[in-house]
Amino acid sequence: MSVITLGNGRQVGDYLKPYVVAELNTSHFGDLGIARAMIDEAKAAGCDCVKFQSWSAETLYCDSYYQANAIAKRIVKKFALDGAQLKELAEYAAAQGIDFASTPYSIQEAEFLLSECKAPFIKIASMELNNLPYLEQLGRLGAPLVLSTGMGSFEEIREAVRAIEASGNRQLIILHCTSIYPSPPQLIRLQNIAGLRSEFPAFPIGYSDHSQGIEIPAAAVALGACLIEKHFTLDSSRIGMDNQMATEPEEMRAMIRACHRVQEAMGGAGRVLSEEERAQALKMRRSIVTRRALPAGHVLTEADLDAKRPGDGIAPSQLAVVLGRMLKQDLGAETVLTWALLADHEPAST
Repeated sequence: MSVITLGNGRQVGDYLKPYVVAELNTSHFGDLGIARAMIDEAKAAGCDCVKFQSWSAETLYCDSYYQANAIAKRIVKKFALDGAQLKELAEYAAAQGIDFASTPYSIQEAEFLLSECKAPFIKIASMELNNLPYLEQLGRLGAPLVLSTGMGSFEEIREAVRAIEASGNRQLIILHCTSIYPSPPQLIRLQNIAGLRSEFPAFPIGYSDHSQGIEIPAAAVALGACLIEKHFTLDSSRIGMDNQMATEPEEMRAMIRACHRVQEAMGGAGRVLSEEERAQALKMRRSIVTRRALPAGHVLTEADLDAKRPGDGIAPSQLAVVLGRMLKQDLGAETVLTWALLADHEPAST
């Protein structure tokens, strides 16, 4: 089982209690008041972390794109949060007792998140998977990294992981991800979690979810996902970038409950009987009982015996040992046999 330690000391690992990240993306609509309310609601829902985006018009698209798509620059500027705003939100999140993280789109933005916002990890967007020089730069910062793998082939993922390892950084979480918004179930291929774990056994594997509903993240936890990232909004009816496929607070709360219950139920692969289940066996299993009244000195035959509840007598599995034994006393019909009722016996294990 692979485990890494985030910058704040939190351990995240396969099959452990999942670390739940609320992806706020642009669902704050550039409004700090909404962003603070989202932090409050994410904390109340049980999220471990709120994650923002650290982009600017200069770090996201090139000028020629903006020249051909003038509205794009206005949208990016409208939804972008500058350094001062991100730091303010990081401090607010800390005061509320929830982790703060963000996805940078330049090395300067990543450095700012670590030095000024005290982010416990750097999230790497799926779009950066083939940006190998940037991955090496991020790796050299020495902070834990969370790498999304949407739109990537296994070979591209291998190359990305090699680039990060080449930087000397092995504090890495790899997220299975399908970069379709929303992702229909038939495209999600959740067993890629197991495939990534087999391919990269040294690193914990998580899941960045773009589905609607709570079932698929809970299923990812059943596959051992160490981290669940889910888009979050206060109001999914508002028109915005990915906002309409994001999860509202009550559904997020239900998802986290489901994820935690699934993780708690997983246990280990070894067969372990709890004291509660052992006690249940005494009520629900059968014991050997007499079919009819029998006198003392009677030698037991198969025709004398039956098997019925409760299970606090001699188990039916011991029938061969019981046959041919003599009774020490008179017994009524439907009496549960115990070893103490049989003459010349050596108690057998039940």
